[in-house]
Amino acid sequence: MRNLLEQIQGRLEELNKAERKVAEVILLNPQQATRFSIAALAQAAKVSEPTVNRFCRSFGVSGYPELKLQLAQSLASGAAYVSRAVEADDDPASYTQKIFGSAIASLDSACQQLDPQLISRAVDMLIQARQIHFFGLGASAPVALDAQHKFFRFNLAVSAHADVLMQRMLASVAHTGELFVIISYTGRTRELVEVARLARENGASVLGLTAADSPLAKACSLSLNIPLPEDTDIYMPMTSRIIQLTVLDVLATGMTLRRGVDFQPHLRKIKESLNASRYPIDDELN
Repeated sequence: MRNLLEQIQGRLEELNKAERKVAEVILLNPQQATRFSIAALAQAAKVSEPTVNRFCRSFGVSGYPELKLQLAQSLASGAAYVSRAVEADDDPASYTQKIFGSAIASLDSACQQLDPQLISRAVDMLIQARQIHFFGLGASAPVALDAQHKFFRFNLAVSAHADVLMQRMLASVAHTGELFVIISYTGRTRELVEVARLARENGASVLGLTAADSPLAKACSLSLNIPLPEDTDIYMPMTSRIIQLTVLDVLATGMTLRRGVDFQPHLRKIKESLNASRYPIDDELN
């Protein structure tokens, strides 16, 4: 059975104009809605209090107190809500809330869907690799570069590449012991699928950070099956990159924990090497 937030989102288009205003205020910020009085919600939606009561009854609840309780239960269960798309007449407060809300909801959804066993297997692949190549194209290219920045700290040969020709050349001379981590939101980019197949044919392992059951996922040795919270065929990628970066943080943390306390001095040495490049913290400086 769907939770209340999912029901509201699913019925948004069929509500009348006044009730839809109530639904939009709730979906924009469900946590805030649980703190509203019925008068405050009516004012925020620019409707009357009887309209709010009719909205409640249309979802099978007796009144606004029960509605707030069900909203709180939906949030407590970790249920993600889907923010409405940014609209042409949104003010800065509205589109800021929508973007942040969408990112938070997408991260929560991805966290629930990722399989911890697959995470463990991915960390095993990273630990066992003697060389790691991170590949990404388009919006995933800077994510690959960020991965290089994170994983070189593990005293491994690490590279990041966003050029298709370089990716193909590296895959063509791949060897057993090398790991290719291919990052693609849709998993439908032909060049990346071909590179994955080429690397595996030459004995390398391939880890995909991509959509489940996509052509790329099927071509990889292992895929983490990252959920698809947005349509990047039309809109610029936003939450997808945040999910990719967070998954890489999870993998990097897994490697750190696997290396154990004996590896901490190495990481500390890298961190301390940056001290000379920064101004000291001085309370007297503005």
